[in-house]
Amino acid sequence: MNTPEWLKPGLYGAAIGAVLVGIVGFTWGGWVTGGTSNDRAMAMSRDGVVAALVPVCLDMARTDPERTAKLETIREATTYKRRDALMATGWATVPGAESPDRDIAQACLSALEL
Repeated sequence: MNTPEWLKPGLYGAAIGAVLVGIVGFTWGGWVTGGTSNDRAMAMSRDGVVAALVPVCLDMARTDPERTAKLETIREATTYKRRDALMATGWATVPGAESPDRDIAQACLSALEL
């Protein structure tokens, strides 16, 4: 096929321009793939659920008859074991769940301000 000589620079320019727009869009433009946007949406929804359940954890801590002893146990634990100690109290186990949630325990521990 014989293409006119004047068409080649236009096609090359369009191809190079498309590549550059793609590079700029994904690096500085904030474009993301479908997988990345799905991962971000899942993380945001998980954070929202944890934030919504922290008051439940705090209420369970406030109304627990053994609150003082359990808080002392949490305080006595080393810094990196405090989340596990809070999970052992049962306060991070939301109603309807069978086991405590680590993210809720960490957020609840931060909210308790020990």
